[in-house]
Amino acid sequence: MKLLVLTVLFWAASFAVEAQEITCGADQPAAYVNLLDGKHVGLVVNQSSTVGGEHLLDFLLSKSVAVEKVFCPEHGFRGDADAGEEIGDQKDKKTGLPIISLYGKNKKPSATQLQGIDVLVFDIQDVGVRFYTYISTLHYVMEACAEQNIPLIVLDRPNPNGDYVAGPILKPEFKSFVGMHPIPVVHGCTIGELAHMINGEKWLENGVQCDLTVIPVKHYTHQMAYSLPIKPSPNLPNDLSIRLYPSLCFFEATNMSIGRGTYFPFQVIGYPDPTMGEFQFTPESIVGMAKSPKQEGKVCYGEDLRDEGPAHQFTLEYFLKYYHCFQQESDFLSSARWFNLLAGTDEVLKLIREGADWSQIEASWSDELAAYKAMRKKYLLYPDTEE
Repeated sequence: MKLLVLTVLFWAASFAVEAQEITCGADQPAAYVNLLDGKHVGLVVNQSSTVGGEHLLDFLLSKSVAVEKVFCPEHGFRGDADAGEEIGDQKDKKTGLPIISLYGKNKKPSATQLQGIDVLVFDIQDVGVRFYTYISTLHYVMEACAEQNIPLIVLDRPNPNGDYVAGPILKPEFKSFVGMHPIPVVHGCTIGELAHMINGEKWLENGVQCDLTVIPVKHYTHQMAYSLPIKPSPNLPNDLSIRLYPSLCFFEATNMSIGRGTYFPFQVIGYPDPTMGEFQFTPESIVGMAKSPKQEGKVCYGEDLRDEGPAHQFTLEYFLKYYHCFQQESDFLSSARWFNLLAGTDEVLKLIREGADWSQIEASWSDELAAYKAMRKKYLLYPDTEE
C-alpha cells in the first residue's frame, strides 16, 4: 500500500511538472548573459548543457559571449566515455576552443588553466547521488575559483532523485572523488543548492569560499518528478536507471553485473550462475557505453528490475539478498575498500557481516541523517516536504 501511494504521488507530481513548465537556469539567458558581457568566460559543461536543444557553448557564442575555454567532467564533453575512462585534453571540432578534462590526473583547474578567465559558468545535469562524480568536479571548480578570485555562475537544474534524502553520511576518512562531502548517499539537493551548502559549511580547502551566483530553476519543487531530456552519462539511459542507481551502484564493488554491456544498465542484476534467478542477459562490449563490461560474454542469471515503479527509493535489500547467495564473501565482494568508499563509511559492511537486516542497517544512520536534514534546510532554494 505504501508503494502504491508513493507511485500515485510521484505521478501526480509529474503532471504538476508539465503544468508548471519547469525552466532550467540555462533556459533563462536574460538572467545570466548580461553577467558575461565584456568578460572572458570559461565553461564547465558536458552533453547535458543545453539551451532549448542547443549546446550552451554554441548558444553563448551566438550571443557574442567571449568563451575562451571549456572544462569537462567524467565521461567527457560529449558524455560518451566509459565510467573511469581517463580523458585527455583536446579541441572542440566545431569551434576550435580548447577542452580541458577535469577527470583523471587533473581534477581541479590550475591557476595556469584559469589564466585570462574572468568568470566560470557551471552547467551540468546531476542525479542527486553522492558518488556521482559531477558534484566532486563542482567542488574542485569552486575551490579553484575561490583561490583565483574568479566568480562562479551555476545554472541550476532539477534533481531527478531530489524528492527524498537517504543513506549513510560520509565519514572524513572515506573522502575520495566518489565522496567529497559529509552528506548521505541520496543528498536531496540540486547542484545550485549543494554549491551553497559547500560554501556555507566551508567544505573547501582551508575554508575558502567561492564568489557564487546560482540561477535557480523556475517552477520547481523537490517533490516534482523530472524526466531528463538527455542522459546524464552513458550508463544511465532513462528515468528508471537514474532512480535505481543509488541502490544498484553498490554492486560495482561486487562480481555481479548490473547490466553494463547491455542496453538496460542499472536495471538488472545477474551473475553467471543459474541458481541466481531465471532472468538471463549477456554483457557485451558496447562502444560509448561499456567497452569491457564485467562478466563480458557470459550468460548472467538474476532478476529484471525494469518493472520497478518510478517511486523507487534507495535500499540495500537487493545487495543483502545476493550477499547471502554466496558461501564465501570473497566470491561476491570484489573490493571491500570500494564498497566502503561508496558507502562513505565502514560501518555498513560491518553490520552486513554481523547479519543485520535492512531495517537495522537503515536505523544505524538515522540520527546523523536527521542532523543532515536539519542542516540542509538552510540551503534549499525550492519548496520541499521531506521530513
